[in-house]
Amino acid sequence: MITGTIIQSSIDSLKAITKVDFCVYDTELINVASTYSPDAEIKEYASSFINSPADFQVISGEHLLKIYDESELAYVLLAKGNSDDVYMVAKIAVSQLQALIVAYKERFDRNNFFQNLILDNLLLVDIYNRARKLHIDINACRVVFLIESDIKHDDSSMEILRGMFTHQYGDYVTAVDERNIILVKQVEPTASYEEFLEIGKSIVDLMNTEAMLKVRVSFGTAVSEIKDVSKSYKEAKLALDVGKIFYVDQNVISYNKLGIGRLIYQLPENLCRLFLEEIFKDGSDLDIDEENLKIINKFFENTMNVTQTAEQLYIHRNTLVYRLEKLEKATGLNIRNFDDALTFKIAMMVSNYIKYLDLSE
Repeated sequence: MITGTIIQSSIDSLKAITKVDFCVYDTELINVASTYSPDAEIKEYASSFINSPADFQVISGEHLLKIYDESELAYVLLAKGNSDDVYMVAKIAVSQLQALIVAYKERFDRNNFFQNLILDNLLLVDIYNRARKLHIDINACRVVFLIESDIKHDDSSMEILRGMFTHQYGDYVTAVDERNIILVKQVEPTASYEEFLEIGKSIVDLMNTEAMLKVRVSFGTAVSEIKDVSKSYKEAKLALDVGKIFYVDQNVISYNKLGIGRLIYQLPENLCRLFLEEIFKDGSDLDIDEENLKIINKFFENTMNVTQTAEQLYIHRNTLVYRLEKLEKATGLNIRNFDDALTFKIAMMVSNYIKYLDLSE
């Protein structure tokens, strides 16, 4: 059903143009939106009006009209003004609100369709039949973006995204739960990974500035058929999960850029634990403090170049060498050696994965 905020915005605009006041009641006589407060007598008349066969009445100079959702009564509109054209203005208001009901109902149907589509709740024949009824292009190229916020989002967050990605351009925005929103984005068949990455960055910026939300965005690969949208969603979900474990410094994660993190994520837990026990036979648990972790990561970024790393960290070269030798004594791995560096990097990622699993229990 259409929200009270939308109805309020609509009647506010009409009043500004026509100088006619409006009040909208639902079928339980709850005030949904209004620009004035009808007195108790008018509200009693509205109660009897709801149960009458008439679609229009004038009571004490106020016009009462019924608003339908198809054949079912949805709202009662009260209109009050000094103009002789109040009835015509009220009819315009009814027409506008009924059009909004249809539009929002269509949006709901499409949201429902895409929610069931990505969750694999539809048979193949139902996918194509419902898509045609909802005027959804079945052969358009699409990518699924998954937007996860650090706190619960609200309807305003959805509306902000819908303002940027509209169904007129083949885009659909729907919610998975209180913290996750899905964008099914229609793209050109020739669109590249870089373009998808820019879309993800624009979503992060938009949600940060407009909705005041810190979000992480992931996306799957492009699919050319409507039935494969669920595949792109599952890829985006996997990318989000892997990114939270192995790439915490990135706020936009792509399924096709998960690297070794994807491999580790899909390994059995017992195999990961055996690997750590094998590498660190003395029970070393890789609890490295933030300062040393920063040094190690910078060392890897500079392709194990000691001099360049020391310069970027503003420390003496000998200080860096001492830190690396200390790490070697603690772990048995000399990360200045390529094989040991590779082993250590993988071990750190596996350790992060195990810690994530332990915290999830």
